[in-house]
Amino acid sequence: MSRPGGPLTLEVTAYANGGAGIARSDGRVVFVDGALPGERVRARITDDSRSSYAKAAVEEVLTPSAHRVAPRCPAAAAGAGCCDLAFVEPAYARRLGADALADVLRRIGRFDLDELPPPDVEPLGGASTGWRIRTRLAVGRDGRVGLRGRRSAEIVTEPCVAPVAGLLEQVDGLGARPGTEIVLMAGTDGVRHAGELAAPREGDARGRRRGDAARRRAQRSRGARSAPRELRMLVGDGSVTHRVGDRSWRIPVTGFWQAHRNAPEVYSAAVVDLLAEAGVAGTVHAWDLYGGAGVFSAALIDAGPSRGLDVASVDLVDTDPSALAAAAAVFGADPVTTHRGGVAESLAGLRSPQVVVSDPPRAGAGLSVVDGVAAAGPEAVVHVGCDAASFARDLGRYAVHGYRVRGWRAFDAFPLTHHIEAVAVLTR
Repeated sequence: MSRPGGPLTLEVTAYANGGAGIARSDGRVVFVDGALPGERVRARITDDSRSSYAKAAVEEVLTPSAHRVAPRCPAAAAGAGCCDLAFVEPAYARRLGADALADVLRRIGRFDLDELPPPDVEPLGGASTGWRIRTRLAVGRDGRVGLRGRRSAEIVTEPCVAPVAGLLEQVDGLGARPGTEIVLMAGTDGVRHAGELAAPREGDARGRRRGDAARRRAQRSRGARSAPRELRMLVGDGSVTHRVGDRSWRIPVTGFWQAHRNAPEVYSAAVVDLLAEAGVAGTVHAWDLYGGAGVFSAALIDAGPSRGLDVASVDLVDTDPSALAAAAAVFGADPVTTHRGGVAESLAGLRSPQVVVSDPPRAGAGLSVVDGVAAAGPEAVVHVGCDAASFARDLGRYAVHGYRVRGWRAFDAFPLTHHIEAVAVLTR
């Protein structure tokens, strides 16, 4: 195996969760960024620090896949950390995502996929470009504005194709100061909002998190995402209107909302449909864990009755005070009680539910939350995951407690990337 920087000719045989191609060299696994199954590539080793595997990046495609296309995103082609599968046919990228999800469900979740076939990855809309309603750009010391490079601090000024029309319009002329970031969000009403975030303090760099304690830090970071940094509005008033069904939310420009313009509607419908298909009906008390501004709470209350589900009350738990304030403004007299705090620490104080919806951050819910939910004994759990491996791990833990998956779906959450969103309903 060559050391980092050295060239290697590889035959790529499979696709890994995370978007890399899988090859072998001298019996050792090599994860190859920018490679597709069936390709022969010349690659440069980028990480040779582990004995079991190495990482590499494509330098030249010697034999291309029939599914390789000219990169659709200029920013990604220039090295930005945005559309990492912009060189892949979108339909084929969804097939690869489905294969990767099936692999981790089998290996990590220990599921028998002959008994319950894994889901296909569904598109969230007809277009694979122009879907992103929020993004964050860096402002260089020289005043240039752009996305950061993939795994680097380099600023890439070529445009990304993911944002909705107008979101990136004249970003160089917004007046953001060097060393800051620009956060942009478009509302359902078509209004663009842009704010300047002061340079992060030293020690605020984000790193990969592992374990239950790290999952709690990940959730707390949702609540603290904008608090430590001064915000100066450049365009708009900083309160963004989002509409789902018959309800409208006002969300801070720095707050959390699904990046894909169609995601809230599609995911909300999926939650209600999966519960109905699993036969969950009657009058219930629900938990909405990691619930943010309460989009899933609204779906249960508003759409549940048409599917035989009468949601009498909801406990909504999140760490973000601005999201909970937005929820309180939306629900008014509806039977939704908000709770600010970490999910693991909050469960013991909640009334026992019949239905639980859990939408944890990328690190997953983890043992303490899954065990706590199972101990409460709900009839049904709808679990949402934005990382396939964490999703599989959490579902596998529910299986230990006697819960069985009755149905699942997966979505192309971020077109032209390897990211997928998965939803499953479990009952005992």
